[in-house]
Amino acid sequence: MHLHTTRLPMKSTLSCLIACISQGIYAEEPVTEVQRLAPIVVEATRTDRAILETPASAYYLNQEQQNSLNVNLSETLKGVPGLQLNNRENYAQDLQISIRGFGARSTFGVRGVRLYVDGIPATMPDGQGQTSNIDLNSLDHIEVLSGPFSSLYGNSSGGTILTQSREGQGPDSVTLGYSGGSQNKGQTNLVLQGGSENASEPSYIISSSYFDTDGFRDHSGAHKVLNNAKLTWDLEDGSKINWVNNYVKIVADDPSGLEKKDWKANPKQIDSRIQGFNTRKEIEQFQTGLTWSKPVNDQHELYGMAYWGQREVVQYQSISKFFQSLEKHPGGVIDFDRQFYGADLRWTGKDILQNTKLIAGVAIDGMTEDRKGYKNFIGSTLGVKGELRRDEDNTLWNADPYLQASYNFAPDWTLDAGIRYSNVHFKSEDHYITESNGDNSGKTTYEKLLPSVALSWKIFPELMTYASYAQGFETPTFTEMAYPADGSNDVLSLKAAESETYELGLKSANRFGDFTAAIFHTSTQDDIVSAVNDNGRSTFRNADKTLRKGLELSWSKDLWRGLAAQASYSYIDATFDADIPEILGKDGKVAVVKIPNGNYIPGIAKNQAFLSLGWKPENGFNAGLDVRYSDQIFVNDINSEVAPSYTVAGANVGYNWNVKDLSIKTFARVDNLFDKDYSGSVIVNESNGRFYEPAEGRNWSAGLSVTKEF
Repeated sequence: MHLHTTRLPMKSTLSCLIACISQGIYAEEPVTEVQRLAPIVVEATRTDRAILETPASAYYLNQEQQNSLNVNLSETLKGVPGLQLNNRENYAQDLQISIRGFGARSTFGVRGVRLYVDGIPATMPDGQGQTSNIDLNSLDHIEVLSGPFSSLYGNSSGGTILTQSREGQGPDSVTLGYSGGSQNKGQTNLVLQGGSENASEPSYIISSSYFDTDGFRDHSGAHKVLNNAKLTWDLEDGSKINWVNNYVKIVADDPSGLEKKDWKANPKQIDSRIQGFNTRKEIEQFQTGLTWSKPVNDQHELYGMAYWGQREVVQYQSISKFFQSLEKHPGGVIDFDRQFYGADLRWTGKDILQNTKLIAGVAIDGMTEDRKGYKNFIGSTLGVKGELRRDEDNTLWNADPYLQASYNFAPDWTLDAGIRYSNVHFKSEDHYITESNGDNSGKTTYEKLLPSVALSWKIFPELMTYASYAQGFETPTFTEMAYPADGSNDVLSLKAAESETYELGLKSANRFGDFTAAIFHTSTQDDIVSAVNDNGRSTFRNADKTLRKGLELSWSKDLWRGLAAQASYSYIDATFDADIPEILGKDGKVAVVKIPNGNYIPGIAKNQAFLSLGWKPENGFNAGLDVRYSDQIFVNDINSEVAPSYTVAGANVGYNWNVKDLSIKTFARVDNLFDKDYSGSVIVNESNGRFYEPAEGRNWSAGLSVTKEF
């Protein structure tokens, strides 16, 4: 499979009528006899090779056709083996994404997996990322890279997801859309786009949308404004410039998790212990970035990227007044203002050495953060910002040089190698110093040399095999270090996780379809795992050793004209490979329990499978059916409870037609077709037993979009 990237759009305007444009995702686009003339090229490994020739687990997913609301990445990122993507039905906490088990510990946002939008990081230097700024209404395709070669992206790259928005092309056009569904879901969107005939003028795509919902569960309503704009200049000297801007604002209630008995009694309810706190989150983020590429001549090419952004978050948690009254407790309101920025400069040389491509570059990222904590009450009034309990300035930066080489040393043999020196520097300055709360300032640096190597053999023109090895590196995020599991003030005590991954893979593209198979073995030292989640407050610790090994299969084929099929399966055995001793609190009592060697790592499904069949002609009637299976998931380290396995199905129909200069698209969709009661995601190690976040029952959506050319 192959990966592809660019930069995202931004900009404002208001929206009016439906979610339009494409879905229809394929882990690998089927390579028919006609398509072989223009194979899909993946950019995620930076060597720009066809999927069949890329010695890595790389997947390319087209956003072909709208058949859903186009709000969450979970609607479109389907069928990638090894990728576990859970919708919490909670817009305050984002989707839960893990690749080969990396990132499964996250109770909010995305960790352990790096995200890019049009070539610009959506992941902070410490590894914390979010999907909320990805605009599906202007999305072109997604590339997913898992396995050893993810280490090319440095810190926290247990896997990499690169999303690419469309570029403006052809005549100017405007698309108006509206889509709605169960729970009073509704999205209005407006997309303006157009190509350019002159090098001095940019092509453009501007997308704006407004989404709101009452939420499936009680106290889970949300609304979201998302604006994107992308300007593209193709200059006469062969260089290309993309200017990308993005703005997102979300206000969402947080229903939190449920105990199993409460989930089974009524999955829509919230726990009585959080009622009155008005748990919620407000997010506002702006990001802008430039990318530039220029072929100097047939041998040399230059690339540059620079970005800057600001993110503000205020979150109200349900921590009781009693605990917040204890000494050194940072309160039940999180309030931070973060600025982030960076650049990536790269040179690519072709055939400077015979049959060799060389890549050299440096990636620089930085972040400054003003973080405060407050009590979540004033007197007897809960859910309001009260007394200050935390005040600190955090800074973080990295400067990672990297080298890559791809050597075609024999007609059917290629050796790929890379190395990256990843170094991440943390510094925290504490301004909340009292008699009971000392100075918790500190700084630390994590660094590691990350080598990777792959040997590939093209057995036949339509069959390739490869073997690869790499070392990985993941620092704890600032959030994970903020609250030590033992209750101490040693806020920078977590170690970075260091991993080694081996992978064997096979890829084929022939008249029977596109097929991939991969087996992998990943051992990790000092893995960062969840310790306790207490009333919304998450703590973490290091596991001496963990082991992940598994198998991934995928297949896709154009069966006949517009009829296409896709299937995938993944198996992952993720276990603690050594005992993890208990952690004692300051009072000498057990704060975190011992984990025995051999226990399964919570939050990870051992087996996953996906099957879809779609009739997708460009115009006229279209329809699709997809089925997804997920194995049971342990919810805690002692493996005493599980979220049961489930199988869910979805179906969609639509009709597209053109009338003169108008293009009209419609869809109707039903998800969870058989009304399965299941837990869509889990909160690992939740101390009150509220592990489960129930998924929505049978639900529907429908929409209409109209595109007018000028």
